[in-house]
Amino acid sequence: MLKRINELKQEIETATASSVDEVDALRIRYISKKGSVNQLFAEFKNVPNEEKKAVGKALNDLKNFALEKINSLRDSFESKGTDATGTDLTRPGEPLKLGTRHPLSLVKNEIISIFGRLGFTVAEGPEIEDDWHVFSALNFPPEHPARDMQDTFFIEKDPDVLLRTHTSSVQIRVMERTQPPIRAIFPGRVFRNEAISARSHCIFHQVEGLYVDENVSFADLKQTLLYFAKELFGEDTQIRLRPSYFPFTEPSAEMDVSCSICGGKGCNVCKYTGWLEILGCGMVDPNVLESCNIDSQKYTGFAFGMGIERIAMLRYGIKDIRHFFENDIRFLKQFESAI
Repeated sequence: MLKRINELKQEIETATASSVDEVDALRIRYISKKGSVNQLFAEFKNVPNEEKKAVGKALNDLKNFALEKINSLRDSFESKGTDATGTDLTRPGEPLKLGTRHPLSLVKNEIISIFGRLGFTVAEGPEIEDDWHVFSALNFPPEHPARDMQDTFFIEKDPDVLLRTHTSSVQIRVMERTQPPIRAIFPGRVFRNEAISARSHCIFHQVEGLYVDENVSFADLKQTLLYFAKELFGEDTQIRLRPSYFPFTEPSAEMDVSCSICGGKGCNVCKYTGWLEILGCGMVDPNVLESCNIDSQKYTGFAFGMGIERIAMLRYGIKDIRHFFENDIRFLKQFESAI
């Protein structure tokens, strides 16, 4: 028995391995449940009593030697981090691909950059609001349909607590704590109780703007928006303003830009009109200024608001607004080159 123990010890001592898998194979061969060392332990019962002490000590020494040998081989590969072929064993099995910015973030950041060059700062506010900041301070009459449950997600009633339907609520918060001159834009997420389809969603994003100072005119509004359109869609872009109605501005207008896809000639995107509607705007109603303790006899201002999704759809030729919220990697990867 002692001779077999010494022979096995010499065999283990000369054992080598060129990979972690080969180390594991040596472990199974020598010190597993059915390995060579345990087979000798199984035969220990047949050893004569006068030899048991010497054989038992030799077996324990053999087992410890085998464990140290296996661990030493394994540690050598872990410390190097490579196998015999030069493969880095610490690298992940799959390549880690870098992500990309969402198309809505790309458009939002570009809009912020354009108005930043005109001196507009960025302000943000809470998404859960009260009736005053979303409706009453913005000159919405009590019977206005936007207050109806069909358009607004109400969280509580009496007093009303709701998810904001526009970022105009941030305009009110800024005017309440700041005296003119005020020049700011308000990007953010808004919520409306609408059916989800290819053209509309119950969640979307807006960027609104506000400029309040002495002698601010509609001409200032028009030139600001013309600069914005040319910066965003190209130097050849034209705009037109159509009369409209909003409770918080008077006069109010919808702004169209010349279709950048067909160059104003008419296509299916612009419904063959040559124009695309992108935002609403107007001069701030004096009642809104007074509700924020701003003297409407001394100050005037303009405001505008646009949907980021609509502009992104026009910019990138996206036909279904739901793509923005599905987080399909195949869709998002298309915008890697836009960063």
